[in-house]
Amino acid sequence: GEICAFKIHGQEMPFEAVVLNKTSGEGRLRAKSPIDCELQKEYTFVIQAYDCGSGPGGTNWKKSHKAVVHIQVKDVNEFSPAFKESVYKTTVTEGKIYDSILQVEAIDEDCSPQYSQICNYEIVTTDVPFAIDRNGNIRNTEKLNYDKQHQYEIMVTAFDCGQKHATEDVLVRVNVKPVCKPGWQDWNKRIEYKPGAGSIPLFPSIHLETCDGPVSSIHTTIELQTNYIGKGCDRETYSEKSLQKLCGASSGAIDLLPSPSATANWTAGLLMDNNDMIFKFDGKQGAKIPDGIVPKNLTDQFTITLWMKHGPSPGLRAEKETILCNSDKTGKSMNRHHYALYVHNCRLVFLLRKDFDQADTFRPAEFHWKLDQICDKEWHYYVVNVEFPVVTLYMDGTTYEPYLVTNDWPIHPSHIAMQLTVGACWQGGEVTKPRFAQYFHGSLASLTIRPGKIESQKVISCLQACKEGLDINSLESLGQGIKYHFNPSQSVLVMEGDDIENINQALRKVSYINSRQFPTAGVRRLKVSSKVQCFGEDVCISIPDIDAYVMVFQANEPKITISGMDHFARPAAQFESGRGVLLLPDIRIVSTVTKMEHPVDLKEHDRANKPVVLEEMLHNLDFCDILVIGAELDPEQECLELDHVELQGKHLDATNSTAGYSIYGVDSMHNYEQVLRQIRYRNWYTSATFDRKFSVKCSELNGRYTSNEFNLEVNILHSSNSNFMDHVNHMIVQPQFLQSVHHPEGSIRAVHNSVVPSVATIVIIICVSILIFIITLGVYRIRTAHQHSSADNDGSKENEMDWDDSALTITVNPMEKYEKPHQTEEESEEEDLEDEEEDTTSAESDESEEEEEEEEEEVIVQKEDKQNATRQEQLEWD
Repeated sequence: GEICAFKIHGQEMPFEAVVLNKTSGEGRLRAKSPIDCELQKEYTFVIQAYDCGSGPGGTNWKKSHKAVVHIQVKDVNEFSPAFKESVYKTTVTEGKIYDSILQVEAIDEDCSPQYSQICNYEIVTTDVPFAIDRNGNIRNTEKLNYDKQHQYEIMVTAFDCGQKHATEDVLVRVNVKPVCKPGWQDWNKRIEYKPGAGSIPLFPSIHLETCDGPVSSIHTTIELQTNYIGKGCDRETYSEKSLQKLCGASSGAIDLLPSPSATANWTAGLLMDNNDMIFKFDGKQGAKIPDGIVPKNLTDQFTITLWMKHGPSPGLRAEKETILCNSDKTGKSMNRHHYALYVHNCRLVFLLRKDFDQADTFRPAEFHWKLDQICDKEWHYYVVNVEFPVVTLYMDGTTYEPYLVTNDWPIHPSHIAMQLTVGACWQGGEVTKPRFAQYFHGSLASLTIRPGKIESQKVISCLQACKEGLDINSLESLGQGIKYHFNPSQSVLVMEGDDIENINQALRKVSYINSRQFPTAGVRRLKVSSKVQCFGEDVCISIPDIDAYVMVFQANEPKITISGMDHFARPAAQFESGRGVLLLPDIRIVSTVTKMEHPVDLKEHDRANKPVVLEEMLHNLDFCDILVIGAELDPEQECLELDHVELQGKHLDATNSTAGYSIYGVDSMHNYEQVLRQIRYRNWYTSATFDRKFSVKCSELNGRYTSNEFNLEVNILHSSNSNFMDHVNHMIVQPQFLQSVHHPEGSIRAVHNSVVPSVATIVIIICVSILIFIITLGVYRIRTAHQHSSADNDGSKENEMDWDDSALTITVNPMEKYEKPHQTEEESEEEDLEDEEEDTTSAESDESEEEEEEEEEEVIVQKEDKQNATRQEQLEWD
């Protein structure tokens, strides 16, 4: 019979059987929905065939025997390999070849072995010293070096057996660990320091690696090496007089090595470093101190101070090297040294020979000190305190007594003059030609002698203090058990402790500080050396030294500007008065720095157009000079004066001479302004003097930064021209002290308030003067016109004047006209012609040139009144 159906026996099989031919019984097995190998790789079920049946409705069908069907699903490579981890990390030690550093693993979700298995791994990153095998094991192909590269990052991909690669490569990070070497780690070799930054930590993240050594204690020394900066470190570079005033030293110190100037020119021929006021002596130079600079006979108490840098003397038999010498200037048979300070075989020797009128017995004459520092080629500060017969040496603030004192007889009195020299000793006798001898080899600075005074220990410490050094931030937070010690200059710090972590924390707090507003730019070398002790170990670990440096940047250079009224006139009586005239009543000193803004999006070619910002800054000054331009002051009739009460409470002093007035000392610009405003000029014989000119110039850091040269002209008004000059003076003088610099709002308001009164006064005086001039001229012109109108009643004003000046040139001083006795007549006519006067005045006040032409017209009309009646009829006033 016919086959009508197939039936599948099983639970929810995704298949169905359909009859294709009932007669032949052919059928087809097909899937009812998509088959996924990854869900089920094979199916097994039972199938039966049914005939069409008999009876009504075909209900009596018959079925065949059961047949078992087994179906296997064929896989399709639809999935890519994927790694189990997103990132693989490992750490290896340098210097080794590893068989396997780590293993990466990828999986594939395909169901068949062909497509689900990973057959290969590959390193995608090129030029790396690594390889990978079929199982994902990564190894290094060469020894890794920590110093060459701390870390490697490589990308790896995977392939299944159908050669389908992973969709996303995986990152493998290999960290290279150095072979454990004991030492300090995580520190930077270069530390940058910007002026004004205060205290900055040197090693904020440092820690000590001991490689698990049994360390019981550690001793660390941090040294800031600044011996090549200035005089051994960054110190103030003010003049010695200003610095001693700042440190509270008593006045009277005489600077024997000043900067070359018109008044101190004996150092002009010496080799000099201008920035730090250092004089270098090469064994061929000496300087004569002029007579009168230092008193000839020093008392039993005086002080010599100096900075010295000196090395070992060349040769086996070294000669004396003179620092300071006072010897006979001339003499046929004598070459006596009265007092001297010199170096001989790395010994410092001070010689002091008394005269017979001061002592007539065997007295101490030579004082010797033997110190290693004298020949160590480093800067040291020496103070020789003389309190005869005791002489004490202070070196870098430490007291040293002489190891040897030799006695000698006093010097016989004579009339031979003495010569004081620096850098060599003058031989005036016992030689055919006087010359220098015993030259000094080395560097000197700030050599002073102070007669009759002895410096205190506090002043000595201030004068030799460094402005840079090491510091510890937050001493109270140092770990327990940490011992520390600074040297006096704070260039060396020693720390000791038994806990490594506490030492790490303490070293992170060590900082560099420079308190100068304008520090010396350059490199400061740093050295950290450490020693450790171990528990019961004969051999302990060795800690390498740290060599680093601090880079101090250059400070922005300030521009110092002096401004004020630069020209004024006063009656002679004021100059002749007891108080004189204030020279600089409104002087102002302002300092600005130029700063460049750096926008993030600024392109390379736009650097020339960077925004410039002027910023006002406050700093000290160390001198201001008021110099006379032209002939010097005549002390018989004129002088500059200052009440010294103005200097009280300030670090300022002043000197006066015929060349001008000098104010010196380290103090604020405000204090300098206050003092300069009180300087007066007096002249008690003004008849021969009509004007005086002065210039003002100020400095910071002993001339390192100087101001503009502010010039001032003063006119002396005598009685004959005082009234006229009063008007002219106010019309001509304009305030010149408003500079085109940007200041903060407060500064601008202060300058503006100080300017407004003088400007208002000038404007009022100018207006009143012009008004008086116009009224007088108008009245005079109306009167003249009225006189001519009586002779000629016609409207001559309607015709235009025909002026012929070919044969006549008349120059008239209009000021003489105003002095003529016509004032009474003018005043009597002024009320009658008030309306005309106002009209004429308004016409005349338009142009100053028209006024001059009208004056000339009036004069000519008056002169030719009778001879030129025809021209008078044609005269018309504009």
